[in-house]
Amino acid sequence: MERDANREEVLQHVVSAEARRVLSEAQLRPDPKRVAEGWERRFITDGRRAEELMALYREVGFEVCADAVRPEEVGGEECDDCKLITMLDFRTIYTRRPRTES
Repeated sequence: MERDANREEVLQHVVSAEARRVLSEAQLRPDPKRVAEGWERRFITDGRRAEELMALYREVGFEVCADAVRPEEVGGEECDDCKLITMLDFRTIYTRRPRTES
């Protein structure tokens, strides 16, 4: 019985740590300047996948850009290591419909 309680306690610790490690959508804020220029934040992706995903958006007619994740885009104080890794390895993908010239 005590062994099961120990396992449950360890599992709860692992689950809690993982929940804090993953950044939620609410913690990732779009660049207000990009939004003001008509860009829509789509998602955050690993830098290695950014070019591939940007090419797909271009194929269907979008303008696309990828920005490095900035410190002010990542909210919360829970995990400095997570923030650093996100800022170094991930890109924020923005898209917008091509502007029509009048």
